[in-house]
This record gives sequence, C-alpha cells and structure tokens, in this order.
Amino acid sequence: MNTVEPIRNKKTLNKIKEILSKNKRDFLIFSVGTNCGLRISDILALNVKDVRDKNHIDIIEKKTKKAKKIPVNEKLKPVIEEFIKGREDDEPLFLSYLNNRMERTQCYRIINQACKLAGVDYKIGTHTLRKTFGYHHYKKFKDVAILQKIFNHSAPDITLRYIGIDQDTIDKSYKSFVL
Repeated sequence: MNTVEPIRNKKTLNKIKEILSKNKRDFLIFSVGTNCGLRISDILALNVKDVRDKNHIDIIEKKTKKAKKIPVNEKLKPVIEEFIKGREDDEPLFLSYLNNRMERTQCYRIINQACKLAGVDYKIGTHTLRKTFGYHHYKKFKDVAILQKIFNHSAPDITLRYIGIDQDTIDKSYKSFVL
C-alpha cells in the first residue's frame, strides 16, 4: 500500500490553491477535500442538489456505508454557490471535459500536477486532501477524539498515524535531542 502525505506547510497549501484557482472545478474539488475531509470517492459522487442552498452536506460514505453530515464552512459556501449557478439539480457536481461524472484518476492528475508546480516533492494523491484536512484540523484544535470521530477511526493512535503526527513528533524529538 502506498501511503500519501498531507500538505503540512500552509504556504505550499496556498500556492496549490493559487495554481488551482485558474479552474473553478479543480479549485472546488481541492477546497471540498481540504475543508470537509471527505474521501475523493464521496466528493465525486456529489450532485448539484447535494450542495445547493445547504449548510451541511449529507452523504452515505461509499467506503464505510455510514451516514455523515458535514457542515459547509463560510469560506466554502460562496465558492460552491458560484460554481453551481445555472446548473441542474440532478447533474453531477464535478463533470469531466466530456460532461461525464469526473473520475478519481482525473482528480489525481490534477492534484499531482498542481502539487508538482507548487514544489511538493513527497508522495501525494487524492487522499492527500483528506489527510491535509486532518493534519490542519489537529494542529488547530489539538483534539484527536473529534478527528477520530470525523474519520470513523477505531483508536486515537490510528488517527494520529493517519495524519502523520506520529512521524512529526518523532522527527521533532530527534532534532531537539543533542548529547
């Protein structure tokens, strides 16, 4: 199994957003992923009606089959509303260039290209968006229990390992330990 990393550096995160801002669809995919912590399969399954005039996104997770209710933050809401203007409720939220529902591989290529242009030199993928959400959520709130619940993980250590906090802590302890 190939493990991808979160985007930890906020300057890098902002650079990626700037790169993706040239395409409203690509920017919104990235923004939903990093602001809601959804898996790419759940993001791509969304239809316009799932987000139109909503304060929450209600889904059944594809992987876990569990119901999930995700608040739409105030930064994301206007981006969504602008993106769906003039669109039909039953349309997929994210369309490919051929007007089909976007696929995971296309999202991977978009995210990979933006990260390369931003100078990211570590393993990334579509799951990087979810891990980035988790990493920054943890850094802001220091509440592993709520993050564990958001991710439906069975134990706090799984959540910390998942978002790369264990390795960060180990690296920091090594760097600050000198004899």
